Amino acid sequence: MQISRLDARTHLSIEMALAGDRAAPALIRQQDAAAVKMGMCGAEIDAARAGRSFDVRGTRALELALAVGRGDYRNVRARAIEAGIDEEVCREIERVAGAHASSAGANRHG
Repeated sequence: MQISRLDARTHLSIEMALAGDRAAPALIRQQDAAAVKMGMCGAEIDAARAGRSFDVRGTRALELALAVGRGDYRNVRARAIEAGIDEEVCREIERVAGAHASSAGANRHG
């Protein structure tokens, strides 16, 4: 089975991984509350914040998002596609991660 769209849970997990535990406390509380509302348990929230997931596709999506910030995502993208994540979803993950990197850079320098 292939993932052909980025669902809200995976999107939030990506946002949590990108923010990590270095985000503003208010953002962490907001993300945690949204995750609980989506049915994520504490272990899933902790894993997402650390850039991990309990399933292969989730892990590959998080790896791809984190790799975009490092600029070394081409091989990671190939692994995501091998795990069943559609190319369009990979591009969406890359856009989310790129937007996060841009806003984080603006916040650091602004």
